[in-house]
Amino acid sequence: MENVSDKLSTEKRKELSGSDFGLSKQRAYPMPDAAHVRVAEVYFRYAPKNIKPELAQNILKKAKEFGANIESNII
Repeated sequence: MENVSDKLSTEKRKELSGSDFGLSKQRAYPMPDAAHVRVAEVYFRYAPKNIKPELAQNILKKAKEFGANIESNII
């Protein structure tokens, strides 16, 4: 089994496209892989209310793309 870390270097983060972020304009909540989708899900509860709809939609989209299970009810 591959060891996947949720750590993302500054250099790797800069290389990500806008679509790899939960909030592309702010380049916040990076989700280049399933591990980062799960991290974004955890931090979702701390997001401001006004950005939660967009963030939830993008988390669910990335979860489906990577086959990550979303255990919380973010919608």
